[in-house]
Amino acid sequence: MKKIFTYLIMISLVLLFAASGSFANSISASSYKAGDVVEIKGKIEPGQDLYLAVAQTEMFAPKDTKGAFEIKRLKKDGKKRGFANDTKIPPLYYMITNVPEKFGKVDKKRFGGPSVLLKKGQGIYSTTMFYLKNKFNDVDSVARTMMGPIKSEEQWNFLRYANESGYGINTIVKESNRTGKVVIFSKTVIGDQSSGNYWDKGTSVKLDKATGEFTASFKSFRHTPPNTKFDVYVNNAKIGDYTVEKNGFWMSKAYRYMNPLWVVIGAILVGTYFSMIGAAGGMLMAAFQVLVVNTMGPVGINAANVLKPSNIALTLFSPLGAFWRYAMVEKRVAWPVGLSFGAGIFIGSIWLGKYVSAILPMKAYKEWLAILVVIMGIKTLMEMTPKAMNKRKSIKAMTQKFNKEVAAAKAEGRSAQMGSIEPVKTGLTDYRFKFWGEEFTINPLLFAFLGIFIGIVSRSFGIGGGFLLVPAMTTLAGLPMYVAVPISLIGTCFSSIGSFIGYLMAGYLPDMTLAISIIIGGFAGGMLGSRAQKMFSEMTLKVVLAVTLFFLFFRFFKIEIWI
Repeated sequence: MKKIFTYLIMISLVLLFAASGSFANSISASSYKAGDVVEIKGKIEPGQDLYLAVAQTEMFAPKDTKGAFEIKRLKKDGKKRGFANDTKIPPLYYMITNVPEKFGKVDKKRFGGPSVLLKKGQGIYSTTMFYLKNKFNDVDSVARTMMGPIKSEEQWNFLRYANESGYGINTIVKESNRTGKVVIFSKTVIGDQSSGNYWDKGTSVKLDKATGEFTASFKSFRHTPPNTKFDVYVNNAKIGDYTVEKNGFWMSKAYRYMNPLWVVIGAILVGTYFSMIGAAGGMLMAAFQVLVVNTMGPVGINAANVLKPSNIALTLFSPLGAFWRYAMVEKRVAWPVGLSFGAGIFIGSIWLGKYVSAILPMKAYKEWLAILVVIMGIKTLMEMTPKAMNKRKSIKAMTQKFNKEVAAAKAEGRSAQMGSIEPVKTGLTDYRFKFWGEEFTINPLLFAFLGIFIGIVSRSFGIGGGFLLVPAMTTLAGLPMYVAVPISLIGTCFSSIGSFIGYLMAGYLPDMTLAISIIIGGFAGGMLGSRAQKMFSEMTLKVVLAVTLFFLFFRFFKIEIWI
């Protein structure tokens, strides 16, 4: 009787495995560190294809987000893309298979350039990506039943959105495939690396159809959050799970493993550059966060809403590091202009900015800004021609005096004296001062209105706005760089305070480790930059400013594969 009972159990187990299409399967470990290779071995029914689904256990639905802006955006996009507010998917999901063509196709992807002038499917660069099928019912009928937790049309639509749309990747998935430094799509359906596809790199799929034996391995996402659990399904039968553990210093809101020391070093370099030319510090720090730190955000929060408030730490504290020397030691701050500009930028950043950024499409907004930036870059280069310098005799005379002082200082082995601001007349619309014995005139009220516009830009991008102010002061007001930079730093302090308060009011906090690292590096860089500025001529500083403006032009238009 006991033998018969044992035989019945064995027969039941065989029938159970046969019914599910899988036999003895195993995961190489119960836990891995983020970035480790996960290996799964086993056996399926001979003649079958392999469908190995690896899905994050904790699911996410649009209703789970805590972000005010994300709630509105996901609801709006859900109506267009066919998923509901309670549609749940695993944020990290991989279908490892020998037949990826049953889920989608490889096709061309074009990107880069002004979207306002290009039609859909056009762009400067061309690459390939794996496009998931448009509709759930378009997926192969057998493959459709092998996807583990993905079982419905709405889930499929949400999965496509989360892995193929830029907003979905930056808000939900946090993992991406890139060409150069440009995000193309997120890894979802992957096959053996012998395909030559860049998204299959590091993945191995070996299946013997005659016996059903298989071995599959893939490299886990290097920035998988600590203690993330994954369920593993072989041909839709759950065979077990594993956990991805911490691998380095985890920044909880930046959603990245990174040694904070690298952030400090990056902030010192950017802060030094920023304090020397008074422009582009916020934008360059944003580029550093995107390209080096790869700042994202917790699942459900868009990367920009963590990157921007963290970024403001540099545009606030780097100016403070430089400002002490400019204001108190060298006394070359034109206070009426700086304060009027600061008042305008504060109004724009804390109040008007949120309304404009809400109604103006950011994609087109960046590109129109790119046009403005390149015009300023060209204008800055034109200012350096002899003809332009002759027209602006006060700057020419000031430059000659300063160059003479630098030469004398070098000959005598001392530091060059920068000179200081000597007020001549102070008025709301007429402020005159002398610098190196030359008189300059500027309208503070005009810069108050200009500040409102720059404050709006600052709030929208999470930057200081100096990249617009410095060329405006050198072109519109005819001020030398040595005077324009300290004024710019006052403005960036005001814009940073206003923008940061605005983000706090909306409920968005920076990653504190990231922000503190940026503060330390930015303050140190500000001190270095203010000292280093006197080592360069007016002409050199303008060349650096022009190069920066052209860099931003390429960045705004996403002509950046080479960065």
